[in-house]
Amino acid sequence: MAPTPPEPAETVLSRSPSLAPLLARGAVLSPFRRPGPAAAHPRTRLVLPGLRPDPARLAAYARVCGFPAGADTLPVTYPHVLGFPLAMRLMSARDFPLPLLGLVHTSIGITRHRATPSAASYDLTVYVDGLAPHRRGTEAAVVTHLRAGDDLVWESRSTYLARHRTAHTEERARTEQGVDLPAVEEWQLPGDLGRRYGAASGDRNPIHLHPLTARLFGFPRAIAHGMWTVARCLAAHGVPDAAEVRADFRAPVLLPGTVTYAADGGRFALRGSRGRVHLTGAVTSL
Repeated sequence: MAPTPPEPAETVLSRSPSLAPLLARGAVLSPFRRPGPAAAHPRTRLVLPGLRPDPARLAAYARVCGFPAGADTLPVTYPHVLGFPLAMRLMSARDFPLPLLGLVHTSIGITRHRATPSAASYDLTVYVDGLAPHRRGTEAAVVTHLRAGDDLVWESRSTYLARHRTAHTEERARTEQGVDLPAVEEWQLPGDLGRRYGAASGDRNPIHLHPLTARLFGFPRAIAHGMWTVARCLAAHGVPDAAEVRADFRAPVLLPGTVTYAADGGRFALRGSRGRVHLTGAVTSL
């Protein structure tokens, strides 16, 4: 009989962690990681109570992602930004088995149960929900909850992939989705987009900032943040107050570059100039 996993411990924080030292710690520890789906992972739930979004940072985020300026509700993706420092604290900790450097954000699912006023106070909870095998390595799931009082108003589940050798020797064919959606808009993305989004979100991963630092990780140029691509698509698409959102990150977007936003009904996609699909997603009203 398999042993029962320990009950998750809860750690209450007094402030949001600073991202720069967490990224540095994760970088130092990355070479010593031994990823695998059976590895132990953090059981701690991080809680940040009484959080109020900073109006200046929120305005900068809305501006770089294309959300309406001065809206009285949070953009549907913004709670992810609020929870990201807590997720980074977990993923840069010594008991997290996947290397932070090179970790790839592969998907996000969001459920917004009702409108989230930008001036309200919220309690954040973030935890690692387990590891799973992937054909290219090991995937970790990170869950974020946003509560207003006793009510769960927003939640998300993100998956992050650490690539390594696995027992899967054959590459599975994947049906390319998003190629059939009609084009709506074409967007010219500047070379400094990663730096602008990083300044607004706090996510200053070097693969997004400069061509030189991106080349260290195998990219010919800096790449756009995956969360910018889904935020920009949702800003164009529109999301009801109560809705489910699903997005899958399929290929990096090189900066500078040209992309096409395509949509039909609740489905949307982001394609490159040669038809390569970078992102697919769907919005469902609740």
